[in-house]
Amino acid sequence: MKHSKVALGKRLRHCQAVITLGLRPNMDDYTEGELELLRRAETVYYPTMLYEDVFLALGKRVFPSNYYRFMGDKIKQTELFNILQIPHPRTKIYSDVTVEPQRVLQDFSLPVIAKIPRGSSRGRGVFLMRSLEDLRDYLARVSPAYIQEYLPIDRDLRVVLLGKKAVHAYWRIARPGEFRTNVSQGASVSFAQIPRGALRFAERVVQMCNFDEVGLDICVHKGEFLVLEANMVYGLMGFQLADLDIYQLLGSRILEGE
Repeated sequence: MKHSKVALGKRLRHCQAVITLGLRPNMDDYTEGELELLRRAETVYYPTMLYEDVFLALGKRVFPSNYYRFMGDKIKQTELFNILQIPHPRTKIYSDVTVEPQRVLQDFSLPVIAKIPRGSSRGRGVFLMRSLEDLRDYLARVSPAYIQEYLPIDRDLRVVLLGKKAVHAYWRIARPGEFRTNVSQGASVSFAQIPRGALRFAERVVQMCNFDEVGLDICVHKGEFLVLEANMVYGLMGFQLADLDIYQLLGSRILEGE
């Protein structure tokens, strides 16, 4: 019997070849027919954070892989990049409940970047620590502390990859006086002179990390490509400006078996 393509999350709701059931808080909220679709499915698309482990326990493939596990978790991402030796700004996590600024300054020189490591997005949890007082205030509020070397760059490259292939890329250029390159923080978008090497680098990264859908932020520092962050939930302004439909691209990749 042919297996239908079944999704829970709404990401593929515009793709007619996929049956999107939607997220329900209890498995027995689904009808017997819907449960049978899930039992027969070889792959469950966008299983949601609630049910991903259930389907993995049943031996099913989930798409996208490593999506929910690393979503919004900078600590997990950094540890993954480090163990795979993927170039990444030098970063340390301080897990103690109380951390003194002097301990951080044993590892870094000011200025440094400090981040809220989990659940922050759109640049709202990223801070530039210029002084001892800035650092002391951050350490008093955030635990675990996530400290990263400051790179004096004014732009980074957002590369969106679907099915391990780069489908779109653009520069995010910080506005004057702003260190963050998030479009939501006023950065501009440019499609000029996208380095092919950066796209190849991004594709190697997702192969190593086993990411199926992700927006990678990549910078160029001292002639080397570095991954800054992996975004499972990424903005669509770059797609809109390029007149691209992310949902059509995603649906096409699914239909092609990628």
